[in-house]
Amino acid sequence: MSRSRKKGFFVDPSLMTKVEVAQKAGNRKPIKTWSRRSTVTPVFIGVNLEVHNGKTFIPVYVTENMVGHKLGEFAPTRTFKQHTQPSKKVEA
Repeated sequence: MSRSRKKGFFVDPSLMTKVEVAQKAGNRKPIKTWSRRSTVTPVFIGVNLEVHNGKTFIPVYVTENMVGHKLGEFAPTRTFKQHTQPSKKVEA
């Protein structure tokens, strides 16, 4: 279920303050965050983030195309390990 329009988008308050400070200072240093549920807003554009995927931090550079999406979408939690190949039957 989506969030109500009157409530607006959700961004973790501590993450928002860190992003605003980085924008004002022009700091390019990555900001570590565990908040995968936060929505990317126009304020985030041009910021380097490191989003936790449950094991490691995945580096994410925020661009205009990411606005409106959640941070968790850019840090996959599952690694795909190829489907098993069918065994070749020995034809004799």
